[in-house]
Amino acid sequence: MKRLLALVFVAHAAAMHAQSAAYLDHGALTQELRRVVGSSPSAKLTSLGTTLGGRDIWVVEIGNPGGKPLAQRPGVLVVGNLEGDQLVGSSHALETIRYLLTNATSPAVKSVLDANVVYLLPRLNPDGAEVAFATVKADRRGNARPYDDDNDGRTDEDGPEDLNGDGLITVMRVKDPAGAYMIDPADPRTLKKADVAKGEVGTYKLYWEGVDSDGDGFINEDGPGGVDLNRNFQHDYPYFDADAGPHMVSERESRALMEFVLAHRNIAAILTFGQSDNLVTPPDAAGKLGAPTSLSLPAFADASNAAIFESGMLQPAIRGGGFGGGGFGGGFGGGFGGGTRLRGAQPGANNNPASGRRPDTTVHRADIEYFKAVSEAYKSATGIKALPPLRRARGTFFQFGYFQFGVPSFSTPGWSLSAAAAEAKPSGAGDAKPAPAGDARPAATGDAAILRALEGAGVNAFVPWTAYKHAQLGDVEIGGFRPSVTTNAAAKDLAALGRKHGEFVVKLASMLPRVRIASSEVKAHGGGLFTVTVDVENTGFFPSALQHGVVSGSVKPVVVQIQVPTESIVTGAPKAMRIASLNGSHSRQRISWVIRGKPGAAVVIALLAQKGGTDSATVTLK
Repeated sequence: MKRLLALVFVAHAAAMHAQSAAYLDHGALTQELRRVVGSSPSAKLTSLGTTLGGRDIWVVEIGNPGGKPLAQRPGVLVVGNLEGDQLVGSSHALETIRYLLTNATSPAVKSVLDANVVYLLPRLNPDGAEVAFATVKADRRGNARPYDDDNDGRTDEDGPEDLNGDGLITVMRVKDPAGAYMIDPADPRTLKKADVAKGEVGTYKLYWEGVDSDGDGFINEDGPGGVDLNRNFQHDYPYFDADAGPHMVSERESRALMEFVLAHRNIAAILTFGQSDNLVTPPDAAGKLGAPTSLSLPAFADASNAAIFESGMLQPAIRGGGFGGGGFGGGFGGGFGGGTRLRGAQPGANNNPASGRRPDTTVHRADIEYFKAVSEAYKSATGIKALPPLRRARGTFFQFGYFQFGVPSFSTPGWSLSAAAAEAKPSGAGDAKPAPAGDARPAATGDAAILRALEGAGVNAFVPWTAYKHAQLGDVEIGGFRPSVTTNAAAKDLAALGRKHGEFVVKLASMLPRVRIASSEVKAHGGGLFTVTVDVENTGFFPSALQHGVVSGSVKPVVVQIQVPTESIVTGAPKAMRIASLNGSHSRQRISWVIRGKPGAAVVIALLAQKGGTDSATVTLK
């Protein structure tokens, strides 16, 4: 029997050690989660519900048994794969689970799992992620909700087509003297917007690969997959963006996450893997995030459909826009209407500030130092210093985590272009060979620089342009960046990156507030009068509440309560003393009560810190 148990333990340990070297579809991810969690007494796998596609939204809860209940411990929440195509996040979450359970006896991990709890949702958007494993691969951030992107009363009727049969949806470029784009001299495979002020002339238009299936003059403007979950949360929500959903938290997946968070107020820090960053580049002195970047070719293709929302069924006075030209057929031209674009209960971006306070979008000045400290810890643990293209954060979950939930909240793509850039060599059109000596091409920026970096690391990032006879556009060329090539790390790097992120999660958890009663004493004055004094200490790095959490009222004060009848308190602190925020790094606050009591009686002082745990002390009146 002992031998059998030993073999089972070895098999379980081996399973946990077998790190992933590939991206996993939903079935494989589910199987791996079950295997890694296994019969571990420290981990539990549950489903928060199912998606429209019938897939479970898994959450793993990890904390050592014994001691305080997990719901009373400061917690870290890790969320991956909010955007459908951001698979690297689900891999990092899986590897973090494996790291925590495999190294559960190491001092650093054991300390965290004894005192804290870690919640991990590896893949919030399993329906969107599954597209990456389809026969024809395309970039898709949204979930499976059918959505009328072009506002014409139909849903998902004009999606992409793999015209050249290579199994990839890329872009099409068309020579056109009215085009806004020109060949980039830094790399003839890429294009840039012509700068007319410098005498540059546009010669190309760009579209997504496909045809105009619904005859409205636009190509692939209403494909399958509706809502980008990392645009669906209730802070800086991007009203009127087609991928943001019909309203905040409109989706099964985002609703399940919100219900989980609101039921777990002990969550004291949030880490998300997504296409925004405040870890490698922390908020600046004004509390602003770094500038977003993007690939130009996909953005140019998106721009070909920019006017479609203004060409739908709703009247411009209602939508506050105006019909605009666009599409390969010239669109509708002209420009009707106008009016104010109302954003929920508030006017739009140009409203008079005197009409009311807008939600904060910059980190509170007093909180910036904490974001900078976590940034340094992240870069030290992962080695990540340069980032792939990023999006502007709007309606993201990590924004909700800080601005609405009030806790330190972070986002990272989870991988780096820095190693690629260090090895990158100038490339010629169509290959990755070094440029000849004396090459006078300008320094690569934008798409050309990203392509050069990826190819320098051996990544097959670009589909060469090939001629194609398009049924509606005539002669075109199909090519461009491979789907998700700047969204996900190379599969060969997943195990190492995952382990590093596991180490960072342990570091982040060790920084959480840990509030306790450090000391207590009683002084007798005679006549049944006693002074009871306690020192409350925060041994963690973070304060019990960030300053924004205090200002917004989203984090409850630390409550220290003496367990005697109110009428027994003669003077001093109130029965329930509230501390709005107690700084970390062993900061203390002394609290005293003068009470009437019976000599020899035991008095309990209870402490509750929403983000810093619970504690109590018992003193004897003598």
